[in-house]
Amino acid sequence: MGSKMHPFLFTLLWASACFASSPSDQANFNALMDNVVVLRVSKAHGTTVEVPLTCGDTYENTAIFWKKNGVELQPPLQGNSVKVLVKETQGGNYTCHLGPSGEYVNHTMILVQPFPNNRTVILREESPEDGHIHCSAPNYKGSFHCGWTRTQDRSQASVVLVRAERHMENIPCVLLPNGLGVHCQDSNCSYQEEQHRISLTVYIRSYFLLEAYTKSFYLREIVKPAELPNLKVSEGRVFSWKYPESWDMPCTFFGLHFQVNIVRSGHSCDSEELITTNTINDTKYEVNVKAKKYVFCVRAQDKHTAGPWSHWSQCIVNKDVVSC
Repeated sequence: MGSKMHPFLFTLLWASACFASSPSDQANFNALMDNVVVLRVSKAHGTTVEVPLTCGDTYENTAIFWKKNGVELQPPLQGNSVKVLVKETQGGNYTCHLGPSGEYVNHTMILVQPFPNNRTVILREESPEDGHIHCSAPNYKGSFHCGWTRTQDRSQASVVLVRAERHMENIPCVLLPNGLGVHCQDSNCSYQEEQHRISLTVYIRSYFLLEAYTKSFYLREIVKPAELPNLKVSEGRVFSWKYPESWDMPCTFFGLHFQVNIVRSGHSCDSEELITTNTINDTKYEVNVKAKKYVFCVRAQDKHTAGPWSHWSQCIVNKDVVSC
């Protein structure tokens, strides 16, 4: 999910960086993935870090010229092994070439991440409960989706890498084309008790500023049943529905319970204008209210985990006319 990999891999000359500022400052860098280096700095303001790069062992005795973001450096930077100064959050994509206008050979992208206090200016916080990443699953088969929203000022931000794992085992994920979410598939058995949480980390950059967002959860905490299908009424007052097709079977093991709200006509299912509310285990409900106009609402939740509720299904009742 990053940039296309070149067959020549970059190598780092040292495992640490040297500051051009005061000795009390600290910085370190490591390879996030092929051709991507993350420079973590204790503070961004006034920071200047000297980072060593090499084009590749094959070019040790070759005339190599370097560019930053496609522009030749001034004064010119030459040699297979070089050092570049990174000021504050001004990272860059450093490419090496055979001659000033010669063939591209390799590249190293340097991204800067404030450390230890990771900034959060790229993604919008959805809610205090969800944080910046929201995850959901339709059942316990291991497939789940996680999504996020960029802030208005960082609409050009792009995902560099997504890592998902459970107890040291990688979980494969596919980035959505719009870069605003991933689909992942855990191999955990539906009937197996979850012993370890899933950890998801999204690395996202705005220009050369990098932020890392982490979400940790059990699958049982994010399983959200689909909207209840086949909602209908019979005998005028008995409403019935079915389990979602995407829900795990048998329902004796993966049981749902249902919240039924009857609200006043013209109001939403979440309205406080309730006529009555009940939680039941059956997939039918007989209405026994005097009102001739009302909205019948029903939604589902895993009865064993008390996870997220499904979206509401509803029927609008206008005397003898029912619209579901």
